[in-house]
Amino acid sequence: MVNLSAGIQRLFYKLGFFARTLKSVGSFINRWKVSARILVMQILFTFVQAMGISSLLALGIGAAVNVIGLPFLEGISQQHLIYSLLIVIITRELGPLLTAFIVIARSATAIATEIAGMVINNEIEAYISIGVDPIEHLVVPRFLGVTISLALLNIYFSVFGLAGSYIIARMFNGLPADYYYSNLLQNLSIQDVFMSVVKSIAFGMIISIGAVTEGLAVERARTEVPIAGLRAVSHAFAGCIIVDIILSAMYYIVLV
Repeated sequence: MVNLSAGIQRLFYKLGFFARTLKSVGSFINRWKVSARILVMQILFTFVQAMGISSLLALGIGAAVNVIGLPFLEGISQQHLIYSLLIVIITRELGPLLTAFIVIARSATAIATEIAGMVINNEIEAYISIGVDPIEHLVVPRFLGVTISLALLNIYFSVFGLAGSYIIARMFNGLPADYYYSNLLQNLSIQDVFMSVVKSIAFGMIISIGAVTEGLAVERARTEVPIAGLRAVSHAFAGCIIVDIILSAMYYIVLV
């Protein structure tokens, strides 16, 4: 019961911190030059440097869907459904979630440990003492950087995943590119794109806010720094999975 109460308190604290961060976005935009470097470096680390592993994972998933799914669909004379299957798995469902997992593994730990180290070294108090809002200067650039990066990485993942599927289709079936991509576009709906983007933005917000709040929650012991990183990762995984289930259910209830 105590753990449940503490969990609910942490949830409301993070929701309040999220609202405070959103409120500071406007101030950050007005004075963006001050913290622009933090935003650029966050996008560089979260998006650009994750493109390699995302490419390999997306190509593998796209190829696997084609190799496993196409023979089964051909067996029931429904091979035309492979395009809908690719869009559902890569663009709408697995794409946002897998890219979120990549960002959690790389950025959630990094942000939480970095912020925790700043707390231990009294850097947060130093910012406050000279009149700098730490949320506006430290939190908002990371919040925007992770959210923007995850949305871009999701698009990148979808493109490479569908390309990986085409490579397999071309190798084994000699499928022309124009036929493959025209069928993909015919089966791709605005609802699919909308849900994919919404998921990636929601996951980016969850990961960034969770990592920052866990980093700020440390006290004075340096042994708390790795613990903050572990908590940020575990809470981000749980939050993204729960929100993914909710958004997927809403998609089938409202949009389909």
